[in-house]
Amino acid sequence: MTLAVDCGGGGIKASVLDEAGTVHAPPVRTATPYPLPPTRLVSTIVSLAGQLPPAARVTVGMPGMLRHGVVVATPHYITRAGPRTRVLPELVLHWSGFDMRHALEEALGVPVLVLNDAEVHGAGVVAGAGLEMIVTLGTGLGNAVFDGGVLAPHVELSQGPIRWGLTYDDFIGEHERLRLGDAHWSRRVRRLVEVMRPMYLWDRLYLGGGNSRRISPQVVDKLGDDVVIVPNSAGIIGGVRAWELRLR
Repeated sequence: MTLAVDCGGGGIKASVLDEAGTVHAPPVRTATPYPLPPTRLVSTIVSLAGQLPPAARVTVGMPGMLRHGVVVATPHYITRAGPRTRVLPELVLHWSGFDMRHALEEALGVPVLVLNDAEVHGAGVVAGAGLEMIVTLGTGLGNAVFDGGVLAPHVELSQGPIRWGLTYDDFIGEHERLRLGDAHWSRRVRRLVEVMRPMYLWDRLYLGGGNSRRISPQVVDKLGDDVVIVPNSAGIIGGVRAWELRLR
């Protein structure tokens, strides 16, 4: 049994699944609390785990750059009140180099795997053939690349500049969807796909995350046969398959 935890900028949800990916308890969810030092995220995950059946291992997906369970940088959790609010220097210090895997293993007493949330999401959908990329659309933008089922080193595409000084997070995140409306925002998603296609030359691109379902049918029809919309539930189901990932 695996406890799968999906940590986002706006909410944190968790469920317990068996080896086949079958959910054994209704998912539990809480709003992401801010300000959010690492110890508060750990206690939040422990609280969610206490509402679910026991599990033999834990998978946590969270935004940002992580290496071997250690946080290099996380864009949302260093802010005072969530995405697009003021960055708190003390939180930058608390999060940089924080060993989330070790902290959770101590708190929960079972093996823990901590990855970027898009990597976990991708683990739930990739076929393991060719070059596959996933882009998650939610509070911001997440991404991961798999080559023959092997997870490539993470690139934090969300923080890259796209135009006019905007990052990908700024250009396609939830704030812009609410400002523009779904139709105009969907055209931005299409533009994003067109910009990335010659850079990655994927065999298949998956669009997931909570906002992927908001892409207008007119835009979906124009994305191309190499683009697939996948459900947000992959972020939980991937918690099981993530343990089988090979890392490049």
